[in-house]
Amino acid sequence: MKIFYTISFILFIYSTSFAQKGEVIVNKDPLIDSLIAKRIEVYRTGSDAAVKINKPIVSAYGYRVQVFYGSDRREMFNQQSRFKNSYPKINTYIIYKEPNYYLRVGDFRTKLEAQRLMSELRPTFPTLFIFREKINAPTLDTTTDDQR
Repeated sequence: MKIFYTISFILFIYSTSFAQKGEVIVNKDPLIDSLIAKRIEVYRTGSDAAVKINKPIVSAYGYRVQVFYGSDRREMFNQQSRFKNSYPKINTYIIYKEPNYYLRVGDFRTKLEAQRLMSELRPTFPTLFIFREKINAPTLDTTTDDQR
């Protein structure tokens, strides 16, 4: 038993003799702290500044209309630009699954809403499909009538 204690003591002394002590110095831009404080303030107060962040919140499943698919990246961006010129308030989403790009638009809660857009788009975008997938929650108007 004495040998066990001796070996344990030697191992303890050996392991602590190589322990290093050091100091960590963090250099950071002071703007980081101010940005963090501003973000906390925005979320605590719930002011109009929170609306300007426009962070999409994924809600539940809904529907999107696919207006283009193909392997040409340049053509996909042209189609996205064409769509955004006609419908600037509708969100567009680009999905890449090798070798094709898919351009899907909208965040519709019901299939009927997606079908309405699809029937409106049919003359200008010939290959349209409706897909059920997770959508972003619509942005809510948080302005109040108290600001008169």
